[in-house]
Amino acid sequence: MYRFLFLVLACLLVLPGTTRAAPKLEISGWIPYWREATGTIDVIPHLQDFTAVMPFGYIVQNDGSLFDAFGFDATSSTSTASLLRLTTKAEKVKMIPTVMWSNSAAMERILKSGPARRALETRIATLAKEQGFNGINIDFENKPAATRPYFSLFLQGLYARMGQKFVYCSIEARTPPASAFSVIPKKLVYADDYVAINKYCDRVQIMTYDQGAGDIRLNAAANGKPYIPVADTKWVQKVITLASQFISKKKLVIGIPTYGYEYDVIPLQQGYRYDINWALNPSYATTLAAELGITPKRNSAGELSFMYTPTTTPALADAVTALEPQHIVWWSDAEAIAEKVALARSLGVRGVAIFKLDGGEDPHMWDILKPASAK
Repeated sequence: MYRFLFLVLACLLVLPGTTRAAPKLEISGWIPYWREATGTIDVIPHLQDFTAVMPFGYIVQNDGSLFDAFGFDATSSTSTASLLRLTTKAEKVKMIPTVMWSNSAAMERILKSGPARRALETRIATLAKEQGFNGINIDFENKPAATRPYFSLFLQGLYARMGQKFVYCSIEARTPPASAFSVIPKKLVYADDYVAINKYCDRVQIMTYDQGAGDIRLNAAANGKPYIPVADTKWVQKVITLASQFISKKKLVIGIPTYGYEYDVIPLQQGYRYDINWALNPSYATTLAAELGITPKRNSAGELSFMYTPTTTPALADAVTALEPQHIVWWSDAEAIAEKVALARSLGVRGVAIFKLDGGEDPHMWDILKPASAK
């Protein structure tokens, strides 16, 4: 009897520490229509790790109609959209296409008009039901601040029309005022009403990328070194901590980038000016570094970067009147992605959303996502 009780007590003391698993996360991601085929082919072998995929999708036109950019209306059973639809259904992964909009003027005009706004709500909800989607992801960017109450009304109406289907909302990152302004304005007006978004969105995906020079505190902490991150983990934590004051962590999702940028770096009296050349995938950056004989370094943002001075070809040498500025290449690799996944776990949010899934991301990313997934 005593031996039995001893064993039970030992189990109670030991098992919690030895069997406790890391918190699981919902994993979702966007497949862009401009690389629809390569993105779909890349994602399908890893679908078992996803909770949802969010193809781009549909684009709201200036008259409020929807353009099917991904080809969901294609009748061919061999189309990329059909293949993705079939495989997500087989793997029990949610299909949540994105409805995109970035025309500020058209957005303000339609959202402010009650009849036009309600027509758009109905159009999107009807589309989700007729197509058999699990839900819709709303990604309205560049909203004027004047649309704040009307965007909230739009979400309220859409949420009511969607019934049992999911409403995902992708919103821009909001840097805390103390990190965004040297002198905080007396009146700050935002286009997103976090309280309404928390009420009418089942998932709130914060687009925590394209940080650039947006955090003056972290810029200063770089101690005079070039600093132009895609998403510094320290900045992401600030953004999510602020959002979680208004939005339930059960709904919050951290957006994670898989790409980077190349810039011209122009020194100023204080700091630098960064003139963007182009966006890039990791393979471009690593190939360029190898050609230049440069080893990329892990920077203070937790991402990879390197600098180089372009060389001018002899044929153009006479036409050059000044040296071309130095370039900086900065991108998010698998290790940077792993930091964001770890942050999501530590903050206790619902999950992470990967932007973008197009076949160009660091292939080691899949090793990070697999053990993190909730499935």
